[in-house]
Amino acid sequence: MFYQRLFATLARNEVRYLLVGGLAVNLHGIPRMTMDVDVIIALDPQNVDHFIAAAKELGLRPVLPVAMAELADPAKRKEWVEERNLVAFALHAQETGVPTVDVLLGVDLRFEEAYRRRVVRDLDGIAIDVASIKDLIAMKGESGREQDRYDIEQLQKLER
Repeated sequence: MFYQRLFATLARNEVRYLLVGGLAVNLHGIPRMTMDVDVIIALDPQNVDHFIAAAKELGLRPVLPVAMAELADPAKRKEWVEERNLVAFALHAQETGVPTVDVLLGVDLRFEEAYRRRVVRDLDGIAIDVASIKDLIAMKGESGREQDRYDIEQLQKLER
């Protein structure tokens, strides 16, 4: 199963990440359909290099016609966010049936603080670093999408 391979590979490559989006909502206990895997990664050079190594190991390639190595360039990431309004650096595999992995960029979330608040979930013996309910609510509040408003309502119920 791709999810197991993904999270095992991230762990093996010592990638510091947070799972966010629909899959994170699922792992907090709210059933939700989703077609991709949304993550935020620590953007220090070493961690980005670890993520790129993991992505290559999984056979993931950027959806956009850019080199994977460009993700490691802070100036390039800034350009993508500010000038191209790029929300996610999307990666896909050649094999069919594998979800897109979106590395969210330009998110208004302090990674280190959110990482300390993370919740670790187990998927068949593989630890998955999931954003806290508080952080998911904050992120989803920024988007304004209908699905995110629904997720916020459900997450707030869990908080209570």
